[in-house]
Amino acid sequence: MRSQTSQTSQTVTVAGIGADGWLGLSPLAASAIERAAVIAGGPRQLALLPERVTGRRVPLPSPLLPGLPGLIDAHSEAGLVVLASGDPMFYGIGSTLVRLLGADRVRVLPHASSVSLAAARLGWPLDDTDMVSLVGRPLELLHPLLQPGRRVLALVAAPTATADVRSLLDTRGFGVSPVTLLADLGGPDEVVAPADERPHSRLAILAIDCRLDPAAAGTGLLPRVPGLPDAAFEHDGQLTKREIRALTLAALAPVPGQLLWDVGAGSGSVGIEWMRVHPASRAIAIEPEESRRDRIISNAAALGVPGLSVVAGEAPGALAGLPAPDAVFIGGGVTVPGVVDACAAALGPGGRLVANAVTLEGQAVLADWRQRLGGTLTRIGVERADTLGTFTVWRPALPVVQWAIVKES
Repeated sequence: MRSQTSQTSQTVTVAGIGADGWLGLSPLAASAIERAAVIAGGPRQLALLPERVTGRRVPLPSPLLPGLPGLIDAHSEAGLVVLASGDPMFYGIGSTLVRLLGADRVRVLPHASSVSLAAARLGWPLDDTDMVSLVGRPLELLHPLLQPGRRVLALVAAPTATADVRSLLDTRGFGVSPVTLLADLGGPDEVVAPADERPHSRLAILAIDCRLDPAAAGTGLLPRVPGLPDAAFEHDGQLTKREIRALTLAALAPVPGQLLWDVGAGSGSVGIEWMRVHPASRAIAIEPEESRRDRIISNAAALGVPGLSVVAGEAPGALAGLPAPDAVFIGGGVTVPGVVDACAAALGPGGRLVANAVTLEGQAVLADWRQRLGGTLTRIGVERADTLGTFTVWRPALPVVQWAIVKES
């Protein structure tokens, strides 16, 4: 959102402060706070300031986002410093203020982030450690990060976070993983200890040293590369099968931050795998049947992408008003008049469109579109070994014709 604050060019200073309080501040941050006419922050942060700091102390508004413009307007003529926990640009208010005011009006003075302090306590290199915030976010975001031998730092706030994470680890076959609780790092009440299931009410970090139980090796391993086992998805038969799905995702070319339309989503497998490629990836699954929509939501949560958006309705009508996609997959409905037209029209230059068809009628439609717009037409056949009496034979699956095109300007 762009600011509705006053038209002055006031710069807001955001100073990070840790549990070590005033003594942990850099001279630059301490000087900025001492000179400030107004200091805004949470009760815990404001309480860390010594009495000699004379600036007027103002609590941050609650709820925060609607109240921030008013706070800045009210102090547009005064020097304003906003206090943040740790690094203001790491899931902090610094990022919010930059979005609100623009980077040229925000001066950020960071403190060491909680994950930097946690990595220092544990001896874990940050460049080889995965991080996720579960503060106000679904626990299922952990799923894609649970890989054997990886280390994860999870920011948590819920009183039951330790028990909830332990339960998820057990379900996924990672129950043998050591988990460490880190809280109030740098302060007098610092905690670095094996996590138990006692509730805690403060912001903390759970450090997970991911170890897969050998007995769960066949079910707990869910790699990030597209082509998850078919058994990873609940479905009623409407599923883009593993090999076809991997080739489909390759043609769609997922790019972090881009949006996919999964049209006729069925079980949601393509949209889910698109989002698993990178945390910033987004997808909308369009599905007319309620039972399948429920299944898509369940699959998305179980596979670590609870942010997948599900839209009820049938294309092309259900596509109206949706955010413009960067890529479109049509897994069902290529023979419905107007579906391919609407999907192709929604894409901008460089957008990718991939459509699969099994029936002769659907394949004829794709061949016609290739004749009109170009692109590639590929016939994909997959055969699996199966038994025939005491012998082994190849069982061919129904061949799939795939049309893929990159839209030109």
